[in-house]
Amino acid sequence: MTKVVHAAVMTAPHQPIELRELPWPALPLGSAMMRTLYSEVCGTDVHLHHGRLSGVPYPIVPGHVSVGHLVEIRGTMTDIEGVPFREGDLVTFLDVHETCGACYECLVTKQTTRCPHRKVYGITYGTADGPLGGWADHIWMKPGVKLLRIPPSVDPAQFIAGGCGLVTAMHAVERGGVRLGSSVAVLGVGPVGQAAIALSALSGAQAVIAVGAPAARLEFAKRMGATSAVSLDMPHADRVAAVRSANGGRGVDVVIEVAGDPSAVAQALDLVRDGGVVVVAGQYTDAGPVTINPHTQLNRKHAEIRGCWGCDYSHFHKAVQLLAHQGGQLPWLDALSQRFSLSQANEALAAVAERAVVKALIVP
Repeated sequence: MTKVVHAAVMTAPHQPIELRELPWPALPLGSAMMRTLYSEVCGTDVHLHHGRLSGVPYPIVPGHVSVGHLVEIRGTMTDIEGVPFREGDLVTFLDVHETCGACYECLVTKQTTRCPHRKVYGITYGTADGPLGGWADHIWMKPGVKLLRIPPSVDPAQFIAGGCGLVTAMHAVERGGVRLGSSVAVLGVGPVGQAAIALSALSGAQAVIAVGAPAARLEFAKRMGATSAVSLDMPHADRVAAVRSANGGRGVDVVIEVAGDPSAVAQALDLVRDGGVVVVAGQYTDAGPVTINPHTQLNRKHAEIRGCWGCDYSHFHKAVQLLAHQGGQLPWLDALSQRFSLSQANEALAAVAERAVVKALIVP
């Protein structure tokens, strides 16, 4: 019998997800198949469904961060220590693939997330390229994909509960330079915001303020390490006063914007202290411009604004190690609001779009 991959396929923007059978690829040397255990549904998938990302080769299999077991390996695939992977290994993988390692961004500026040749599983690969997304019972690990073992001490559900939010937050917290004694405000309490709150707390920040909505997410943010929570129901001037008071009225050292609303970027500049840092990580799609006062909000404040685009292998590696050594300190698993089968992919997408869940999983 010819083997096939069963997948939930996004055929085009605003169209229902369809169940399809895709051909099982002929595996070249140095590649494998991964039997999907879990794949996440995140805000990027909502953007894909709304047609807000350019250059997407619909139809696609969504799902860019996944975890599962290797079931078929052709040739040899090794980890960063040179240890070969074996069939049955529980793994995840860097969703960014085909970063060239030879261009100006890779070799000179050393920011591989801006490599013009990079491809991303579940986003920039179409079904014509193969089963290259997580909303499927198997995913093709192409030659060169960077695999990571999930340690025995890490529940795979715990890793996927962090998912792309965790690795993105790793990059954002790193860009912000959060350290012992820092004061931090996180604008947005979705999955990336919850992870940024957790990582700031674990980094030793003495004040971590969650700013967002709805109330249930703010309450969960406190469980993830927020020392206080500020609701969007509060007028902006009152929010500014509440956040700035965490550092003697001066404003916080670091503001991490993961809200996705452009107005949050301008608001972040009101919250940061003189000489502080604002990290913009939530503007993944073009939601339009925003007005700032460059004199009062930026120049006179001697503030810095740092963009944060995507993540690289180091952020996946650090995320796995964090969960292995400190995963029990915070309730990552409680972020998993609901699990959906492949046939329920439309419901999963709607739940995330409506913010009815913190984190939704596809369980093929």
